[in-house]
Amino acid sequence: MSSPSSPPSPPVRVPTPVPGLGTGIVCGVLGVALLILVAVRWSPLMSLDRSVADALHRRAVDEPGLVHANRILTDWVWDPWTMRVLITVAVVWLWRRGARVLAGWVAATCLFATLLQQGLKAAVGRERPHWPDPVDSAHYAAFPSGHAMTAAVTCGLLLWLLHRHGAGRRVWRAALVAAWVSVIGVGLTRLYLGVHWMTDVFGGWLLGAAVAAFSVAGYERRERASLPRRP
Repeated sequence: MSSPSSPPSPPVRVPTPVPGLGTGIVCGVLGVALLILVAVRWSPLMSLDRSVADALHRRAVDEPGLVHANRILTDWVWDPWTMRVLITVAVVWLWRRGARVLAGWVAATCLFATLLQQGLKAAVGRERPHWPDPVDSAHYAAFPSGHAMTAAVTCGLLLWLLHRHGAGRRVWRAALVAAWVSVIGVGLTRLYLGVHWMTDVFGGWLLGAAVAAFSVAGYERRERASLPRRP
């Protein structure tokens, strides 16, 4: 007489790789490393910052028309408040569609990024470039660039939302181009106008990308964890 078969073992859940986690780790590590070098005022990096700033400022002084165009871009088109308006529109749209957890997650990510940015500015306390003939002015500490960091977080989150909601190929390509132009463009305007050092902009890009990537990874991991197990 055959012995009764043992009950089947419960299925093993194989963790799925989290999209964006690797990007977040790489950008976060590089951003922190750059922050440390700036905080200790590593001489080779400070010299590079100064040489880039001097070269761009000499050019800006001789090109008032280009300065005006850059000021319009940095103060209106790519201003952090413009980015926050875009995020607010996305959050309201998600809320009205019933995706309230996702809406709150996006809003919380942007709030965290702003607090992190201001905290780092206060902690590092880096002075901005000073010029006898400035073409623009800015306040508060320099590192990281708030414009660059806000643009990286905003564009990263908006691209993720478009991808989640099945944007068409043309829309996706247009959004991708617009995001890259905005993130890179706003950093270059801050350098050209002489209100940031090069490392401020790179720090903003890296830390902003890290925040956006960790946020995406965290939400998608939470979403997968909430799915019922397959029998």
